[in-house]
Amino acid sequence: MKYNLIVVGAGHAGCEAANIAAKLGSKVLLITMNMETIAKMSCNPAMGGVAKGQIVREIDALGGLSGIVSDYSMMQFRMLNTSKGPAMWSPRTQNDRTLFSLKWRELLENNFNIDFIQDSVNEILIDNNKANGVKTTSGNTYYSNAVIVTSGTFMNGIIHIGRKQITGGRMGDKASYGITEQLVSLGFEAGRMKTGTPPRVDGRTINYGVMEEQAGDLDPQCFSFRNPIQIKKQHSCHITYTNEQVHDTLRSAFADSPLFNGAIQGVGPRYCPSVEDKVNRFAERTRHQIFVEPEGWNTYETYINGFSTSLPQDIQFKALRQIKGFENAKIFRPGYAIEYDFFYPTQLKLSLETKVIDNLYFAGQINGTTGYEEAACQGLMAGINAHNKVKEKDSFILKRSDAYIGVLIDDLINKGTKEPYRMFTSRAEYRILLRQDNADLRLMPLAYKQGTITQQEFDRLEYKRSNVNTINKIIKKKTITPVETNPVLEKYNTAPIPQNYHIEKVLSRPQINFKHLLEIDSINKLMSDYNEDELLQSEIQLKYKGYIQTEEENVEKLLRHENLKIDSTFDFNTITSLSLEARDKLNQIKPENIGQASRISGVSPADVSVLLVHFGR
Repeated sequence: MKYNLIVVGAGHAGCEAANIAAKLGSKVLLITMNMETIAKMSCNPAMGGVAKGQIVREIDALGGLSGIVSDYSMMQFRMLNTSKGPAMWSPRTQNDRTLFSLKWRELLENNFNIDFIQDSVNEILIDNNKANGVKTTSGNTYYSNAVIVTSGTFMNGIIHIGRKQITGGRMGDKASYGITEQLVSLGFEAGRMKTGTPPRVDGRTINYGVMEEQAGDLDPQCFSFRNPIQIKKQHSCHITYTNEQVHDTLRSAFADSPLFNGAIQGVGPRYCPSVEDKVNRFAERTRHQIFVEPEGWNTYETYINGFSTSLPQDIQFKALRQIKGFENAKIFRPGYAIEYDFFYPTQLKLSLETKVIDNLYFAGQINGTTGYEEAACQGLMAGINAHNKVKEKDSFILKRSDAYIGVLIDDLINKGTKEPYRMFTSRAEYRILLRQDNADLRLMPLAYKQGTITQQEFDRLEYKRSNVNTINKIIKKKTITPVETNPVLEKYNTAPIPQNYHIEKVLSRPQINFKHLLEIDSINKLMSDYNEDELLQSEIQLKYKGYIQTEEENVEKLLRHENLKIDSTFDFNTITSLSLEARDKLNQIKPENIGQASRISGVSPADVSVLLVHFGR
């Protein structure tokens, strides 16, 4: 049979791609090398974190499953950066690795538009410059209208442990071959990247009593807006530190480190270096933080976050035992580095379709990103866009002002990357608008138009929006008296009010939030019909009103440039007043509008002015 879509790879990107396309009505074939490792958490057993948590919430708002699966498998919840403003708040969960993978498989199998095959793809079928299927190493051929490649770290993967090299996509799994060589022969430009993982330790041999305990939030939340699950118990993590003795042990084996002896050619993640890289680069530091994270409710296997390494296994063991709390530690699995192929993302359209081959889409680490969350959101967008292309609908493109997902894709396509790309809040110029708390308000209306969320889910969103608007009206209109208010204000170290004040005026104080004001009987009665999420949304909109308005004005200016379209066949060499670098980059990227052109590395403000004159303001 012929499928609408074939998804190659069942990691986080592949799972989101297959699910969302099938949810929209496409018949999907999901091909994975191992049915037992669908959505496997190959590295740390956690989802979210700084900026990544915003992405998970955006995926949920757009109809994806990463948030729901994360909540189901949650062992601990923490909202990071709460000492800062709400634009920086980032949800993070510690997850049961086994439950995470099992839940993903269950939800995918419950979608009857998805078929599964355990096999390895070694060739993309291409006819008349269009992808129309795949061939596998077992000799089978499968046909489709579009193909999404989500190969993760498997293409020509090599695992490094000291001087030992093992071919594989991750420890215990074979590498895949053929696709890189085929696509390079067709004109694609490929590169090599590197990532790594730490040893896993037997938790029965760890002395947690001498470590710092890191408990979850007292009032844990969840990722999903659409199907929230409240965690009933949490598992603590722990913190310890390396020391100079550990560093000396690591240095003693630098000659055997593939990172330093030239064995590894790929570029590793700058923001998540291996422990030997940290010791080398930050020689003045006498210690580095280590997070000790459980891998599941029913296992003692423990993830040693911050101790990623590719040093020989005996050195890993010796250095680990010199860390406080690990004096008697036993290793279940050693740490290792892995090198793999990727394709420079400047070869993609904003829809994640390749420019060289029609109906061929890339998502995840094949595009040079790192992290489950970055991969999952690309898979989601590739799945929607491949479905839309097959059904002859317009591409679904998120702008930088719409979502962190829009920032990520825009960065990849326009700036490219030569190192594993990781999302940070600092990458988003409109991060006050792109908060984790309002991802549903921002994106669910767009998802509803695409058909990726249900009528019931959209109705719940509109009910929430209506309640927030009502709260905003109440706090502007209603007043509170000094007699009832001042005891609460004094309790939280802020000045008393001399006369009746509007609630809005008191709530705008930085020392006061809605939880404080609910201690006042009259306000408690006024707000009894509204939940904590709605009250928080109203409070943030009030306190950051000026900043929000400023960013919205900046977005309006940006959209004027975004609306100035550029034909995909336009030859920028015809505009001789552009710099040579700008002409080269513009012809390479083929921006769809002036806004996109302005964000391409190598296109100066002067070049943008030339484009504005040429294409008309």
